[in-house]
Amino acid sequence: MELIGSGIEKVRAFELPAGIWADGKCVETPRVALVKWSAKTNLSDMFYQVYVNGQYAGVTVDSQQRQMIVPIPTSLESAVRIEVFAVEAEQADSDFSNELVQLPATSGRVRISLLRSQNLPSDATAEIYFDNGTGEIDYSQPLTDSPIRIWPVWQDKAGFGMSRFGVGDFGYESAAAVGFGKGSFGHGQFGLDADTIEWISPPLQTGVYKFGVKITDGAGNQSSVSETEPITVIPAARPAEQVSISSFDKQTNQLVLKIEGNPQ
Repeated sequence: MELIGSGIEKVRAFELPAGIWADGKCVETPRVALVKWSAKTNLSDMFYQVYVNGQYAGVTVDSQQRQMIVPIPTSLESAVRIEVFAVEAEQADSDFSNELVQLPATSGRVRISLLRSQNLPSDATAEIYFDNGTGEIDYSQPLTDSPIRIWPVWQDKAGFGMSRFGVGDFGYESAAAVGFGKGSFGHGQFGLDADTIEWISPPLQTGVYKFGVKITDGAGNQSSVSETEPITVIPAARPAEQVSISSFDKQTNQLVLKIEGNPQ
């Protein structure tokens, strides 16, 4: 199933204030937005999903709805990306965020996904390194403040005596394992998939970076290094503040905006 983006037009988002003072100023909380759109007739039987910064935010209750209120993050350093897609009615409640084109993080951060196989020991930790834009990864100093626990909750790890004793296979309690077709298909054991965990880097300057990951068990044994391909980071420009309409020419359909204050 693929999200349908063609045919959806005039997507507009309006931030809803918590209140408006007598002088016209508003209280900009609790950070929700009203999203409106229109759709062509070939999508009349579809439901619509809204995604905020690539994350599933909600779905319409029927095929006639063309607006929705969604939560938005407090994003002072970058703009919020809102997208609307059409889906079949039977897929309305499914999260298809993994189908979206992953754009560079507007905050200049890099997101790294780690495959969490049940083969990894319960005391395993991960450390992430990077090249700081030099092309050569420095493995003497991890980028993470502290090692990342692969299994922070013991109930998520399958194995003999690790889950609901007597429920799983003999010698292997798998009640907590990712079921077949539920996780990263083909990366886990036969009949049991693996899932993923994510790590997000601190803000980075514009550049090209490479990252490396090492897994360490409780005895100090380290795995071989897994390295990423070069990743280009281009932080987005800061959103404009205090924008107001200066003029609008109906003849030419030209809108002139004005930025008040001291833009920096």
